[in-house]
Amino acid sequence: MLILLPESAGDLVCLKAAGKLTDADYKDMMPRLEAVIAEHGGLRVYVDLTEFDGWDWRAAWDDVAFGIKHWSEISKIALIGDAAWETLATRIADKIMPADVRNFAADGAGEALDWIRED
Repeated sequence: MLILLPESAGDLVCLKAAGKLTDADYKDMMPRLEAVIAEHGGLRVYVDLTEFDGWDWRAAWDDVAFGIKHWSEISKIALIGDAAWETLATRIADKIMPADVRNFAADGAGEALDWIRED
């Protein structure tokens, strides 16, 4: 499940990924994200992965397809979680994406919000 968090405002969308994400989760959330891009011309994304348990294959594809489609419109991504794969994925994404991508420890949610809110 993708949960829209109340910290979301303007071009900042804050999400919590809980459990195993499905295609339906992405089909529900992607129009919201695209509406933010249409209104603000870009997107900053904060994702709490502390309760994330993976994707089904369609959801993983939806995530990749959204990232490719909106490659140049995403300016910052903050990922919150302690899994080793999250740190590795962040390092790779930060090298290949135009967005500034950072990983924060599970206890660093406040720091992540401060960072992603900076211009």
